[in-house]
Amino acid sequence: MHGGGAAGRLQTPPEQRAVFCRMETDCNPMELSSMSAFQEDSELNGFEGTDTKDMRLEAEAVVSDVLFAVNNMFISKSLRCADEVAYINVETKEGSRYCLELTEAGLRVVGYAFDQVNDHLQTPYHETVYSLLDTLSPAYREAFGNALLQRLEALKRDGQS
Repeated sequence: MHGGGAAGRLQTPPEQRAVFCRMETDCNPMELSSMSAFQEDSELNGFEGTDTKDMRLEAEAVVSDVLFAVNNMFISKSLRCADEVAYINVETKEGSRYCLELTEAGLRVVGYAFDQVNDHLQTPYHETVYSLLDTLSPAYREAFGNALLQRLEALKRDGQS
């Protein structure tokens, strides 16, 4: 496994990632059919065999994983991303806006508006974006569950034909 926290999860080979998936919060339902797609992308992006992580690349993967279940999500253009940290703006389906910090420790809320970092805010780190959004947004939980259900129904249909 390559590192820990949210970043380590994203770089774990697909066959090992399945072990980490917890259906209720820690697995993107879209991964069920295309676990190997990320492995191919990670090799192209130079993740394999590297110890240095570019958090901007990690943030891009986070955004693409959950964009289906939020109103809006994007990497901050005004807050500086670096090897150690990236900032992601997210608007939940309920309309709440957050600024998230992504580091080796995981993801946490650092502001309650886009591009806002409150240094005095003491919020817990979450190992995955799924866990973080699960705590912030009941509508995320519902969208995630619906996507998972649709995917399972499609797998069932494919298995019967």
